[in-house]
Amino acid sequence: MTQLYIPFLITTLLIELTPGPNMAWLALTSASQGKRVGFAAVAGICLGLAILALASAIGLAELATRSPAAFRLLRYSGVAYLLWLAWNAWVGENARLRDPVSGNALGTWFRHGLLLNLLNPKAAVFFIAVLPAYIAPDLSIDAQTMLLSASYVVIATAVHLAIVALAAQFHGWISVGSRGRTVQRVFAILLAAIAIWFLISSA
Repeated sequence: MTQLYIPFLITTLLIELTPGPNMAWLALTSASQGKRVGFAAVAGICLGLAILALASAIGLAELATRSPAAFRLLRYSGVAYLLWLAWNAWVGENARLRDPVSGNALGTWFRHGLLLNLLNPKAAVFFIAVLPAYIAPDLSIDAQTMLLSASYVVIATAVHLAIVALAAQFHGWISVGSRGRTVQRVFAILLAAIAIWFLISSA
C-alpha cells in the first residue's frame, strides 16, 4: 500500500458511479427480473472483472486495447450481444427466466453478466490506462497490481450490488397484472438503446 492507494480508491469510486452501459443494464435487469437475478448478474460481472485484471497482468488486455482491430472486435461483439439480449426480451425469451429460485435462470443471468463485462473494452482500458498511474515504481509492481486490481473489483461489485438493491424495489410493481409483458417490450427497447450507447461511448 502506498500514498497513491487512497486517491486510487476515490478515482475508482467516481468512475463506477458514472452512469454507463453496465449500470443501465443492471438496473433494467433488476427492475424487470428481480433482486436475485440482479445479484446473479453482478456475480458474473465480478468474475469478468477478475478475469480482465488477470489478463492485464499478463499483457492480454494491453494487446487487445493497443490493437485497433482487437478493440473494434470487442466493441462490436459487446454491442451484438446486447442486441441479442434485446431481441430475446422482445420475443419473450426472458419471460422463462423470471423464476428467482430457478438455478438455470440464475446461471443464465450470471453468464450474461460475465460475457457483457468480458466484451466491454472500457473495462480492459481501465487496467491498462488508469491503474498503472497509481503504482509506485520503487515498490513491488506485482504486489501493487494485485492490491489495486482486487480493490477495484470490490468497489465495482459494491456499487453494482447497491444498484441491484435499489432497482429491484420496482420489481413488485412491474410484475403486477398485465404490466409484465409491456415492461418486457420496454425492457427490450431500452436494451437496444443501451447497445447503441455502448457503441458510441466506447468509440
